[in-house]
This record gives sequence, structure tokens and C-alpha cells, in this order.
Amino acid sequence: MVKFIFVTGGVLSSVGKGIVTSSIGKMLQVRGFKVTAIKIDPYVNVDAGTMNPYMHGEVYVTDDGGETDLDLGWYERFLDLNLKKENNITTGMVYKEVIEKERRGDFLGRCVQIVPHVTNEIKRRILSIAKKSKVDALLTEVGGTVGDIEGLPFLEAIRQMRLEEGYDNTLYVHVALVPILDVTKEMKTKPLQHSVNELRRIGIQPDIIVARCSKMINSEALRKIALFGTIPKEAVFCSYTVESIYQVPLILDKQGMGDFICKRLKLSNGEPNYREWEKFVNALLNPKHEVKIALVGKYAGLVDSYVSMNEALRHAGAACKTKVNIEYIEAEKFESNPDTVKNLRSFDGIFVPYGFGSRGTEGKLMAIKFARENNIPFLGICYGFQLAVIEFARHVCGLKDANSTEINPQTPNPVIDLMPEQRGIEYKGATMRLGVHKIIVKPNTLAYKLYRKREIYERHRHRFEVNLKYLGKLEEKGLTFSGKSEDERRMEILELPNHFFFFASQFHGEFKSRPGRPDPEYYGFVKACLDKKLGKPKPELS
Repeated sequence: MVKFIFVTGGVLSSVGKGIVTSSIGKMLQVRGFKVTAIKIDPYVNVDAGTMNPYMHGEVYVTDDGGETDLDLGWYERFLDLNLKKENNITTGMVYKEVIEKERRGDFLGRCVQIVPHVTNEIKRRILSIAKKSKVDALLTEVGGTVGDIEGLPFLEAIRQMRLEEGYDNTLYVHVALVPILDVTKEMKTKPLQHSVNELRRIGIQPDIIVARCSKMINSEALRKIALFGTIPKEAVFCSYTVESIYQVPLILDKQGMGDFICKRLKLSNGEPNYREWEKFVNALLNPKHEVKIALVGKYAGLVDSYVSMNEALRHAGAACKTKVNIEYIEAEKFESNPDTVKNLRSFDGIFVPYGFGSRGTEGKLMAIKFARENNIPFLGICYGFQLAVIEFARHVCGLKDANSTEINPQTPNPVIDLMPEQRGIEYKGATMRLGVHKIIVKPNTLAYKLYRKREIYERHRHRFEVNLKYLGKLEEKGLTFSGKSEDERRMEILELPNHFFFFASQFHGEFKSRPGRPDPEYYGFVKACLDKKLGKPKPELS
């Protein structure tokens, strides 16, 4: 029987349910169990693809082209999995399917209701993943906060699963904030108590409570949580603030959470093997060097907009025994005060990430130009790749009005243009070039040194591409396209051979970066930043 573990959250959102879910998965994994994870998002959007990153953080892309919640990225990184779009369930998906069934007449004239039709569709999706993945345990994180109206059908569905799958095969974990008052320094458990009461009102009694706090809860707080949560003290754990989120499974397991879960679900409890995980964490926490990287973007006000990129840089830093300090810079600042771009000289590397639309574009171009002209290590991802082409076309090829038709549809030199198959598309959702595509890497290039193979498979999310009409001009002036699609229609990687490190990709390497196995382009970039800082003539990529 598959064991079903459901994670809910209380008091406020972004309390750390995704990290706790990932950590539970890791605790089971290191004991030899096979796991997978689902993220439930109660918003009515069908997927995250049409949302601004300021609304919900980055859009995480799966191998099969799903535009999903960023928590799937945490599951993949912690558990070293390649999940599918079906591992993200939204209200939009569920209601869309139920309505389509009603229109086809599948319900045979019945009045279609939240219970049982919507809840049955939710359970069907969860059980389908459990069956197909052939796992020992399936973790399901319910997004949002207990008490949210939109989350009620999902909570009702998981309540029913206890009745249908049995007590020994289901486990409810509730994560809630325990704030500490600034004035009295008291740990206040009352918000958590109210959260548990609301969950009980819905019909769910948590089996485990995880207190999210800035430091380890004291014995009095633990006693209150257990008493008012109606669970034994052995079922209360604390996810306190640590230097790295990768420490969370270690601190929770040390408190006994892994053993408790195995006992509660009647799983044979083997000795946990954290050897590789601890090796990575130790490298992360005990660096020998530091580098400072400027991330020049348009969503710099919300760190979660770039969460996978941040983690890819940290993975690379651990491999280089280097602490990566990231400073987030709004690109528009350079546009309003061009002289401030000179401040980039104090950084060891310049990174231009993804983004859509014209806002901040000229500021990003200024940053790319500064990196190129001052031989500062540069990495561009997706839109950063496209802007690197535009900057080179303008300032090296002499095409001063070069642009992307996304920014200026009337530009006389559209070096970046809409892909032919994108023309005439009306629906924005799930219509970009998405998911994994094969890339052919050119021998004797920086790209080949980094990837060490001729064929690579990377995840994409874009509508615009390099205009092949300008390919000859760009290459003639020294821009090398070292990675291309199999049919050579699409430019995938660019580099400048005479630069210390100038590299950009149309794809998102960060989505495949893992602890202990950093993505090659991010590793190459961080290594180059370090080598430049140490005065080495060229980056050593071994």
C-alpha cells in the first residue's frame, strides 16, 4: 500500500510547507523508501504560466513542459526527481475537468456539486500519480493557509482519503508559525492553536505539528502545542531558522521526526544514510572563498522570483568551495541614472536572468555591455541570452537600432524575433516553447568544456529566438553560437571566445541543478568569477 502524507499550513502563507514537505521526503529517501510529491495550488489559474513572478514567485518548468509552482523545484532539488506537470494540481485544472465531464454528459443528469464531484476529481488525480509512480510514499502539500475559502475542497478531499485509504496509510502534518514577540521575547503558540482548531473544524486532526519559529521552541511552547493540538509531545517538531534550508531535514530528523513517521505509518525503519547530503551541506556552510554577483533583473523586489537561479548559484558555489553573495539590482535604476552602471565594477560577476516585456530592458543591456567591455564574467539566461545578442548587434555589429520584436515590433533590425509557430496564437497559457529539447554542442568551445558531451537536454520557456537572417553578421563579428537545436534552426548557447567568461543560454539550466551536482553553466560562471578574483588567467573548469 502507498502511504499518503498530507502537509497543510496555518497562520500565514509562505511558512515553509514546501521545505518541510521536501524534508519529509528526504527523511524517507535516506531510509531507502521511494517517494514522490504533489503540490496543490488552490488558485483558479489552470497553471502558473500566466502569472507575474511578483504574484507567486518564479514559474518552474518540468521536463514535459509543465509551468508549475516553485515548490516543485524544491521537491526536485531535495529528492533528485524529475517530476511531471501532473504533480501540480490547481483549482483551475480540477474545475476545468469537472465542467468538461458535465458538458459531455458523463454525470448522467446528476446535479454536479463540490462534494462529491470536485472532491472525487481531486482524489482521482492524487491516486493516479500514486499508481503510476509506484512509490512507497506520496507527499501532497496543500498550498495556502487553512481557512482560505479556495482551499476547502482540497482539505475535504484529503479528509475523505483517511476514511478510504485507512489510518495506517495516511498521515496529516500541519506546519504553522510560532512568532516571538520583540518586546517580551515570548514564544506565542496561540496563532498555531487557532490554526489547528480551524483544521479540526474541517474534520482533520493533525498527526504531527511542525512549529515554524526563528529558533528552537522551548519545552513550555512544545507542551502547549501538544496539549492544545491533542497530540503527544513526541509528535511536535520545530523547523527553526538555519543558515541553509538544506539543513532542515537534518534538524528535523535529529528531533526524531523521521523515526516517528516510520513508526506511525508502519514502515520498516532502516538506518538513515545522510552521507552525501551532509557532504554537500558541509561544503555549503564551510566555504574557503567568497564571490559577489550582481543579479540585474526586473523582479529584484522578490527573491522568490529567482529561487531556482539562486539555488543553482549556491550549488555551484558549494562545488567551488565558495560562498556566493547575490545582490539584486533593479535594471531600471541604470536607466534613470546611467552613471551607476559603473558600480558593477565592484562585482566578481554579472548575471542577467529571464524576464518578459520592455520594462528594465535598456538597463539590462547596459549591464551586459559593461560586462563585455570590462571583461567581467557574465552569464545570461533566456531573456538574458536574447539581450546579449541585441547588445552585441548594437555595439559590435553597428546595428544601432537592433532590437527584439517583443520590445519594438517595428524595429528595422529584429535580431530577436517571434518564432514562426508562435504567430497567430491567441491563448497565452501553455503555448510557449516549453520543456526539454535536445541541443547539439559545438566541439572546441567553452560550452563543450562545460558539458563534456555533444548532446544535452535542457528545459525551455520562450516565444522569441535569434533571427537567422542576422546569424552571419553576428558570427562574422566574433559571436560564437556553440549550442544549437538539432535542426540548427534555433540558437541555444552563445559565447565570446576572447572574453574571460561570457556565456548565455536560451534554456534554463537552473531547473536541472541539484545539490552536489551543479548545473554546468552555473558552475562555469561561479568558477570563472572566483578565478578572475584570484587573478588566474583563464577559468579552470575541471
